Amino acid sequence: MKKFDIPEFYKSSIITELKEIRKELDPRKKDFSPTILDFGPVRFLIARHFGFCYGVENAIEISYRALEENPDKKIYLLSQMIHNPEVNRDLVNRGISFIQDTEGNQITPWDEIKKDNIVIIPAFGTTLEIEKKLNSIGIEVHKYDTTCPFVERVWKKSEKLGMDEYTIIIHGKHNHEETKATFSRSKLNAPSLIIKDYQEAMLLTDIILGNVDAAEFYKVFKGRHTDGFDVARDLQKVGVINQTTMLAQETQHIANTIKEALEKKHGQEKDKNHFADTRDTLCYATNDNQEATYALLKHKADLALVVGGYNSSNTSHIVELCESKLPTYFISSDQEIENDATLNHFDWRGEKRIRTENYLPDHRPLTIILTSGASCPDITIEKVLQKLLSFFDDINEIDDVIAKFKNQSVA
Repeated sequence: MKKFDIPEFYKSSIITELKEIRKELDPRKKDFSPTILDFGPVRFLIARHFGFCYGVENAIEISYRALEENPDKKIYLLSQMIHNPEVNRDLVNRGISFIQDTEGNQITPWDEIKKDNIVIIPAFGTTLEIEKKLNSIGIEVHKYDTTCPFVERVWKKSEKLGMDEYTIIIHGKHNHEETKATFSRSKLNAPSLIIKDYQEAMLLTDIILGNVDAAEFYKVFKGRHTDGFDVARDLQKVGVINQTTMLAQETQHIANTIKEALEKKHGQEKDKNHFADTRDTLCYATNDNQEATYALLKHKADLALVVGGYNSSNTSHIVELCESKLPTYFISSDQEIENDATLNHFDWRGEKRIRTENYLPDHRPLTIILTSGASCPDITIEKVLQKLLSFFDDINEIDDVIAKFKNQSVA
């Protein structure tokens, strides 16, 4: 896989070394078991896969190259380059400005953007409408386009579905930049619909089977389907794709449910004509991170800390998996850890920061799960690890712990 030029300040002597050890021992990525670091009074179970993925590293490399190549030009990011506050903050500190926020609200008016400015397209991609707007200004849209290739793969899949006359159902968050970008393309080729979860898929199957009136469709999915969407006509042939950061199991569950409804309505022998087996369009990193999380949760632990941007979809899904098994805290950095008694963290369901006291149990030794989303720098994980270690006495030295892990793994 391609190596990217990532600024050294995002790397970690501890976390990056652990990743290299695991990569050397398991180059084909068949072992999803966690890395176990035993410091004596506290043990850490660190996920096999987490942190910067291919698409994120590609986006970071292009963004910093844009800064280096254009020292005298005004540089804009269309919106957050990735969903990580530290990375976006550093880019802003280096002079980059945002055109929009993650909800699509305008920060920099379009009439302030000039043709000799530089505009960076984020890793999520952007809509065709915005591309057209940038082209009309005279911006070279694709010069610094950091769109993840796995997102582009979904776009190609939607184009193929449209050519084969299937309606496209997108499993995603309708206000997420990636889903907006995918929808802007799919609607050119086919009737399209965005559904957010399995509950909405169940409602859709009831509509397909005639158990729920079509009027309910237009009420629930308002603003999330193409203009002129006809329930009677456009739910006959269906293909499912997803926002690349959704839960893989939920996407598959949604696809299976819709397929079963179409089989029931049209007969199983004709199913191939009514349901396109698109399989999962999740990116490899999201899949690896989720599989590594399932492997983490096979081990007994006292709590889990998941690190990442609070608007990061893939990170929130890791939190969702962990909190189904044990106390889980979603934090953006070590700064959210006030001390060994008080922790600030994010409630992703309520979309608010909360404060928890006595988050660390009293007994010793403790076992803590530690992982992150795909847009979290290794150095951020290291700082969280180091801060937690500072709360314990008589811990084993980090170098000795890593050496012991390596020797046990090789043996």
